[in-house]
Amino acid sequence: MKILLKSLSLGLILTVIFSLIPFTAQCKSLEKDIFRLHILANSDLESDQELKLKVRDKILSYTEDLYRDCETKEDTIKVTENNLVNILNVAQKEVYNLGYDYKVKGEITNMYFNTRQYGKFTVPSGFYDALRITIGKGEGHNWWCVMYPSFCLGESSDLENSDLTDSEKILISDNDNYKIKFQVVEWFEKVKSFFK
Repeated sequence: MKILLKSLSLGLILTVIFSLIPFTAQCKSLEKDIFRLHILANSDLESDQELKLKVRDKILSYTEDLYRDCETKEDTIKVTENNLVNILNVAQKEVYNLGYDYKVKGEITNMYFNTRQYGKFTVPSGFYDALRITIGKGEGHNWWCVMYPSFCLGESSDLENSDLTDSEKILISDNDNYKIKFQVVEWFEKVKSFFK
């Protein structure tokens, strides 16, 4: 009886793992098609958190026109690279205008993100290319969104006009059917990121 229970348990675990392989592969494919924005606040003081959101608003306002004609993630990254100094100047000017002397740094990097829901969209955890903005010491809570395809502010989205595949669009749009799978993928990605 003990051997039967062990065998059934092992069979169940293997079934779950193998059933998630295609889903995990689908989630991984999103990593190559999405470009994110990540902003780190100086600290968790309420004033620094408010500053982070004001800097976010300025960056999003400035980049809206820059990214208007971007049809791919690569276009968005190229525009970001070509305008990184200007984006940082916009952020730095907002920090100074609000009476702070924090320095603003920025880089395009590849980094880990948790599963995140943006209005009606869910983006699975994983390693994504991102514009990372650090305000001051960068020791406070962060804010992040998806710059390409654009759904930084809730329900508005350029998802339909993006170069994401139909299956990727369904994956990030169908929150209810994938909720548990997203959690398993996030657990797997956290374990993987621990060893990176």
